[in-house]
Amino acid sequence: MSNLNRAEPPLDCALCPRLVSFREDNQTAQPTWHNAPVLSFGSPDAELLIVGLAPGLKGANQTGRPFTGDYAGDLLYATLSKFEFALGTYDSRPDDGYTLKNCLITNAVRCVPPQNKPTAQEINACRPFLQARLATLPNLKAVLALGRIAHESFIRTMSERQVDHKFGHEAVHELSDNGRPLWLIDSYHCSRYNTNTGRLTEEMFESVFIKIRTFLERK
Repeated sequence: MSNLNRAEPPLDCALCPRLVSFREDNQTAQPTWHNAPVLSFGSPDAELLIVGLAPGLKGANQTGRPFTGDYAGDLLYATLSKFEFALGTYDSRPDDGYTLKNCLITNAVRCVPPQNKPTAQEINACRPFLQARLATLPNLKAVLALGRIAHESFIRTMSERQVDHKFGHEAVHELSDNGRPLWLIDSYHCSRYNTNTGRLTEEMFESVFIKIRTFLERK
């Protein structure tokens, strides 16, 4: 199966030379870490898809599970548990037994980028995996984009115009996936920087999930 026809990249994905070089450097420096594309995590019958930016260097790049091992994951998974999208206790380890319910998490870029900044070419190269992942989610109704890059990549995945769907915290966009209605909601990324600066508070983040839960329950 070619890379462009699969929902997850191979662990030795070679599409982006800069990311491959960074991965190899990390493998040398930290040979016990995951140091590979981070695969999606969650339920195949999910009604909610969460799209992040990219794996964190000392988070998902280390643990191999999206948002696992860094502050962004601490906030995200606590919120998912509070709104009944998860089972078990999150413990920052991929073997903690924590599972997602009616939810799946992925990233716009599956490999960790230097300084957490993927290039436009790298985002474009990884987008076919997001497109293929969408096709595997027959029950999908809502998508949460964490940050502007995730939002813009998803809008391009849907072949929509950015000017018609501008990013904004709690902004809601009605989209269509080959006739299937999809509801996209934006949130500032749940990064430590955003929460430390007050750009995103726990209350603001939970307000997004109140909207999502309300939408899913009325469908």
